[in-house]
Amino acid sequence: MAVKQVVTGILSYGMSGRVFHAPFIGGSESFQLKAIVERKTKQAHLDYPGIISYSSVKELLEDPEIELVIVNTPNDTHFEFAKMALLAGKHVLVEKPFSPTVKEAKELFALGRKMNRHVLPYHNRRFDSDFQSLKATLESGKLGKPVELHLRFDRYKTEIGAKKFKETKRPGSGILYDLGSHLLDQTISLFGKPKSVTKILSNNRPKSKVDDYACLLLNYGKGLSVFITVSLMVANPQKSFVLHALKGSFVKERSDVQEQQLLAGMSPNDIAYGIEPEGKEALLTLADDEGNMQTESLIAERGDYRKLFEAVYQTLRHGAPYFVTEDQILLQLEILAPSG
Repeated sequence: MAVKQVVTGILSYGMSGRVFHAPFIGGSESFQLKAIVERKTKQAHLDYPGIISYSSVKELLEDPEIELVIVNTPNDTHFEFAKMALLAGKHVLVEKPFSPTVKEAKELFALGRKMNRHVLPYHNRRFDSDFQSLKATLESGKLGKPVELHLRFDRYKTEIGAKKFKETKRPGSGILYDLGSHLLDQTISLFGKPKSVTKILSNNRPKSKVDDYACLLLNYGKGLSVFITVSLMVANPQKSFVLHALKGSFVKERSDVQEQQLLAGMSPNDIAYGIEPEGKEALLTLADDEGNMQTESLIAERGDYRKLFEAVYQTLRHGAPYFVTEDQILLQLEILAPSG
């Protein structure tokens, strides 16, 4: 039985379009990559001959064949463009942050129901090899009751970046929305809603107008605390996944290779795609009944963003539940959004 492809358009061909979306849509039997919005420079045809390059979002949305629109434009435009796409009768896959506010997110989900169209958040980091290793260890029960989890996203970039939507004071800007949304989504997928949240934001780079350091402390009660840290001032990146529990500890650096492989031009269908190199294994230290410690290396499962797009396909074509829920997004935005 032939696969009924989902005809797809992408709203931008910057890094996210070139790296995180087009290779998966263009290389999948389940999707047809028909069009991309390129406002100025037209280069998508060099990678995808025959593709249509529209000069505006409006032109792409007027294409009657396009069923799914990927909203991967600047953060403060996600709500506007997703709403336009839904009103045009399209399904939408929306990059993180889903929207700057809870109010806007609720409006999009409600509009999706009204239009009988799916509103799908794009959270690819659930399919990172390093996070999958943490998740599998938790689910195995080997560590027993979790007590303390640290998740970090460390970078060193003290200069002000060229992307104005990230570096100027506007909705959805700053490192907490940019990188913190990944780690917060991972945490919510594991543990759900915390009992309380403490948030610390600061600007540290010269002339920085947005937060470039952020820390969240999520208190889940019954002894579990989760610390999320994102920073642009870490010259020596620390271990990104550190879990302490009653029976031992799990420690792993940020080791997923998909982004660097995609940037280098590797196809997601390559046999080596998503496989961590040797030496990047997690260390699992367990205590026996006598208190003796034993440490073993854990080889991570293959990282695979193709699973996200397969989930999109199954939802659109077969009505399967999507792996990121509306409640999870609303909870995430309640935590991310500025107070007051």
